[in-house]
Amino acid sequence: MSAPTKTPSAADSVTTGERRRPRRRRQKGIAGNTLWFWVFVGPFVLGLLIFSYLPIIWSLVLSFFEAYNTATPSKFVGLRNYIDMLTDHNFLSSLGTFTIFAVFIVPLTFVLSLVLALLVNQVKIARAFFRSVFFLPTACSYVVASLIWRLSIFNGVRFGLANTVLGWFGIDNIAWLSTVSPPWYWLPLVTVRLWLQLGFYMILFIAGLQRISPTLYEAAYVDGAKPGWQVFRYITLPQLRATSVAVLILNLIAAYQAFDEFYNLIGNVNYARPPLVYLYGISLGSIQDLGHGSAGALILAVIIMIVTLLQSRIFGFGKAGD
Repeated sequence: MSAPTKTPSAADSVTTGERRRPRRRRQKGIAGNTLWFWVFVGPFVLGLLIFSYLPIIWSLVLSFFEAYNTATPSKFVGLRNYIDMLTDHNFLSSLGTFTIFAVFIVPLTFVLSLVLALLVNQVKIARAFFRSVFFLPTACSYVVASLIWRLSIFNGVRFGLANTVLGWFGIDNIAWLSTVSPPWYWLPLVTVRLWLQLGFYMILFIAGLQRISPTLYEAAYVDGAKPGWQVFRYITLPQLRATSVAVLILNLIAAYQAFDEFYNLIGNVNYARPPLVYLYGISLGSIQDLGHGSAGALILAVIIMIVTLLQSRIFGFGKAGD
């Protein structure tokens, strides 16, 4: 004899309806969140595509064509633009100029920003004030800072700040931006970049210092470690490994992209011209050769990528242990 079937009651129907409603509301909520996500993010993505990715793609296209005085390709030349740039003495010389600039700016920025971070992090009173003071130059334009360095500090006459200070010690005026040996122009170029970017990397190091657990220092003191160099060498510096590698990579990429200080301090000259200044002269100068300029820009981008990957590989940036 079969069991009697149970007829669903009205209460069961109400219970089933109540179970289904939250699912519909949850699905509607997810769809609403997705809509608002694209409302806020969509304009930025669209701007990134129009002003970043499309110009890169078009630059890649132009690098295989002749394009004089126009952004429209005219004649396909294949790899000839790349071969011309790789054998161009001026372009190779600009890479050498960058190398000299990087030798100065990368170690100095790393050491000085780390020292500033250690000092500011030890301050107990008005710590936020000192952070703001050192970080404030980061908000200044490179063009404005370069013009101040050129017209007020290193202008090469006795009324300039640098020559005025030297005059107090009986030293004659120095033509800081002159092409005559010795190459004093490296001092304005390096100091203006240091003034502009030290605060940014100092903040990165401070963030890394604040992530170090105080128990490590307490354990070191219990074990007899001496405050100062010994603690810094065996605890602080190893704990800052990931931050240090990030600072080195960002600093090296920024050095490759040096343009404003060189162009505004000494102009487009042969004796001290980084790659971007040389490519700017080719693409937007009197020649307006966008084909060779695009090829040179892509060569520079590939060099930056290779150097960054090698640096990350050597220092182990991004490992799970970091």
